[in-house]
Amino acid sequence: MLVLSRAKYETCVIVLPDGREVEVKYLEIKQGKVRLGFTAPVDIKIHRSEVMERVREERRIASESLA
Repeated sequence: MLVLSRAKYETCVIVLPDGREVEVKYLEIKQGKVRLGFTAPVDIKIHRSEVMERVREERRIASESLA
């Protein structure tokens, strides 16, 4: 895991294998929650981890019902 320290409005950039970039900007921390902003190509999907887990589980259930 890479851990970075960022000041408000500073960014980090994730470079995808095809050269495209996803920019992550630290916006604020408020009531113990960090707000991040993401700038990415429109075809790049960005999900919260709990949403991705739900999608993976739904796909697993669907694939089991087809077998």
